Amino acid sequence: MAPPDPTMANDRILLGRIAGAFGVRGEVRLKSFCADPAAILDYGPLTLADGRPLGAVTLTGATSGALTARVAGVATPEQAEALRGQALFTDRARLPGLGDDEFYHSDLIGLAVMDTGGARIGQIQAVVNHGAGDILDIRLANGGDLMLSFTRAAVPTVDLAGARIVVDPPGDI
Repeated sequence: MAPPDPTMANDRILLGRIAGAFGVRGEVRLKSFCADPAAILDYGPLTLADGRPLGAVTLTGATSGALTARVAGVATPEQAEALRGQALFTDRARLPGLGDDEFYHSDLIGLAVMDTGGARIGQIQAVVNHGAGDILDIRLANGGDLMLSFTRAAVPTVDLAGARIVVDPPGDI
């Protein structure tokens, strides 16, 4: 799913972002964070970060790394460009339930990060995915940052009830 905004409440899930204008008819480039990018419309209505509804969205095609879409009320490239960067959310209740060992990124943001010996080493700041799998962005207690692949080998335990994960990173931290 998606890389979430750590300031967002857990009842809303980040599904995508408007990447900018596309073409001359007011279409937008829409970056979906869903496993199936076109499924972003299955979970609507989509809202902006401030809770305002985006307006009806119709997918029109795909471009490099994004979908193309029309948004109701957006008719010019300038209006489309004004939406650049807008995060798109839906209510958590509209999303399917998760199986074992599946998590929404927003559930991971803010969790304490512990090493296998039980010492706190930091906190998850973000979950990012650039195409090769999810990466945890961890702010270390010593002030540094650690980017850690979100695999069972590197993250053997995710304890949502305890608000923590246990990591076993390769090498020293």
